[in-house]
Amino acid sequence: MESWKLNTPVVLFIYKRPYQTLQVFQSIREAKPTRLYIIADGPKNQDELQGCIETRQIIDSMDWDCSVRKNFSETNLGLRKRIISGLDWVFDIEDAVIILEDDCLPHPTFFRFCEELLSYYEKDSRVMHISGDNFFFGKKVVTESYYFSRVAHVWGWATWKRAWKLFHSWDFNNSSLDQKIFQNKHEKNYWLSLLEQLRQGEQNYTWDYQWSLTCLAHLSKCIMPDRNLISNIGFGVQATNTLENTSSLSNLITYEMQFPLVHPKNIDWNNSADRRVASKFLHRKTIWSWDNFLFELVKLAGRMIKWVYARILK
Repeated sequence: MESWKLNTPVVLFIYKRPYQTLQVFQSIREAKPTRLYIIADGPKNQDELQGCIETRQIIDSMDWDCSVRKNFSETNLGLRKRIISGLDWVFDIEDAVIILEDDCLPHPTFFRFCEELLSYYEKDSRVMHISGDNFFFGKKVVTESYYFSRVAHVWGWATWKRAWKLFHSWDFNNSSLDQKIFQNKHEKNYWLSLLEQLRQGEQNYTWDYQWSLTCLAHLSKCIMPDRNLISNIGFGVQATNTLENTSSLSNLITYEMQFPLVHPKNIDWNNSADRRVASKFLHRKTIWSWDNFLFELVKLAGRMIKWVYARILK
């Protein structure tokens, strides 16, 4: 490990959370990238101004030899526009990058994991995405260092300009997904529903569903590590999407990636791993399980009780 040096540029998205940003920035400081891109959104109102200022000041504490480029918005673009415009700006300059948001705290080996795979699959258009997270809570599901998933997880990730170009060139309004890629009707309904929401303009608050749909549309192989390399420290009231601070996915333990990497023999989706992740976490409203069934039953019972109570009051 001592002889390895990070040469891949790192992109960090920040906003108004200095506490989380400081932790992530410290992890980047330990990796010492030679090129760093900082992309910041602006405050929504006067109440957010101080948080934005304090967060941006953290970058001024840089104490290693590094070329830093900043793209700071003085107005609030929102998560979707800020991420997309920021990555467009970066990929006008770079061919491959490692990407972190202000609440995605990486294990130190995350950076080497991404860098080696960015190089290994640089010319392989079948692979569009490298993820840092793993949702098996320390339990190994493969003997190799990583497996291939249908889904692009974005709590710490890496990709290439060649892949990001497809984000804009794929016409989701006039294109469909190959339904043969889905393992069951619930998974199919989930993604087709998200595609329809995107077409109707209902996904204007986030960008990652569109990126995942782009990867699905191109039958992409998305790399998932055999152990978790990212801890999301941003669950709570200050978050944009991850508001439930009691989630089992909050503050996950991270593990050291072992090197040299052991590569899968075949570039195929791991159907078993995808099913297990989908049924537990990703699509819990649509993938069948007894837990989901009981959850929906309890919600239905609650609505019925409210209806009956309202009728009695009348």
